Formats: sequence, C-alpha cells, structure tokens
Amino acid sequence: MKRHLLTALVATTLAVPAFAALKQGAAAPDFKTQASLAGKEFTFSLKDALKKGPVVVYFYPAAYTGGCNLQAKTFAENIDKFNAAKATVIGVSLDNIDTLNQFSADPEYCGGKVPVASDADGKIAKSYDIKVFDARAGMKNTKGNEINHGFAERTTFVVTQDGKVAATVGGMDVDPKQNVEKALEAVKNIPAA
Repeated sequence: MKRHLLTALVATTLAVPAFAALKQGAAAPDFKTQASLAGKEFTFSLKDALKKGPVVVYFYPAAYTGGCNLQAKTFAENIDKFNAAKATVIGVSLDNIDTLNQFSADPEYCGGKVPVASDADGKIAKSYDIKVFDARAGMKNTKGNEINHGFAERTTFVVTQDGKVAATVGGMDVDPKQNVEKALEAVKNIPAA
C-alpha cells in the first residue's frame, strides 16, 4: 500500500503541465554535457549534433520512473525513423552520469539506442525555460533507489539545423508515448535543407 501511494505521488509530481518552455521559432540554447549511449560516456554538444541535421532534445524527470521508462523505450523503438529523417535524439535529465550509464544500456528502456545526457545542476533545463521541481524526501525509482535530485518537466524540443525550435511538445495532455510520436511528426515536417 505504501509503495502504491508513493508511486501515485511520483506520477502526480511528474505529470505537470508545461509552463514557459521555449516556443516555436525561439533560438535553442547551445549546451555541452556528459552523456551516455549503451553505457559508454561521451560529451554531447548540441552545436556539433546540429551539423548532422535536426536534433530532438527531450527533457524527462528521472531515469527509472514510470513515464520516463515508457518514453525512453518508445524513442528506442522509433530511433530508426528518427535516423531516417537525419535527426539526432538526446534525452536530458538531472540524473548523474552513473545512473545514465545504466539507463542508456538497459535493454528494457534506452536499449543502447538512445543517448541520455546529465544536467545534474539543472542549468540546461532552465536555459530552455523548463520548470525544475525539487524531489520529495523518500521518493524512489522503479529500481527501488532513492531519487536524490530535482526533476525537469517532461518537454521535448525539435531543433532545426539553424538552431531554432521547430516544435515544443509537452504538458499534461501529452503522455510519454504521444510525446515521442509528436516529436517524430515534427521532425518529418521540417522542410528539407
């Protein structure tokens, strides 16, 4: 019973509407941070990724939490479609890089297909006008580990090669799976360069 109550509390905390996220046409703030793909660390640079094509920057509350697990799995299942559209996908959370090394390699979620980046201090999220919430004491992820960091609201940005936001996807009305579907649709609607 206690676990179900805690799960409901986490879900309620993580399912909040987008507040003041960057809108279509805004300049996407450049960032460089530690990331992980298939459990291997690397430095992700938005500027460098944009040289290859559009970039989907998806902010999510925390690795190994219900909606975030579904979102990562859905991105992994659709990564070939994003790649076909020449788009790079990067997940961003306030998790530390050690957690993200595990999450990025986990066959149930990122499956070694979707890179995830650490924004441990929340500066990247804040630069995108993403609301960052404090974690509540005692909150645990689906692995049973205490979550000891803040949460970025679930919001996805599709960024064109010129560094502009082509679409912002977020809010309570968009579940994690729909978030991925709407991001893919936005990528496909970017005019060819």
